[in-house]
Amino acid sequence: MAGKLTARDIMTGEARCVGAHESLHDAARMMRDLDVGCLPICGDNNRITGMITDRDIVVTCCADGIDPATVQAGTLSGEVHWIDADAEATKALEVMETYHVKRLPVIDVKGGHRLIGIITEANVAKNLNDRQIAEFATGVYATA
Repeated sequence: MAGKLTARDIMTGEARCVGAHESLHDAARMMRDLDVGCLPICGDNNRITGMITDRDIVVTCCADGIDPATVQAGTLSGEVHWIDADAEATKALEVMETYHVKRLPVIDVKGGHRLIGIITEANVAKNLNDRQIAEFATGVYATA
């Protein structure tokens, strides 16, 4: 990466959360409408409590014949990794590689600890050289 890019510089902005009390059906519709495959889950305090993917919905509900309208998104909350908007972009890559995550929420810590964006694989690819992309792919997709 050229210079000292921050997470804010490389993220996709205007990320939206699905509420912890909303259903997986609501989450699926939101993903469809936003044309995304992942959403942060936010609790009543608007803080991130987890991430949900389209695959999570299929594997945890649909595959077992459970109606997604009867399951709250918050039941899939768990450990969530995020990055401060002002952190160097290379730190975001380290977090993504360490925890094998493909999407990383960006939080504006100074601005009230609110979600302002997400760093995706596409954001990484746009801001890395070929060697760095190879290292990133190895780090994120390597099996533990």
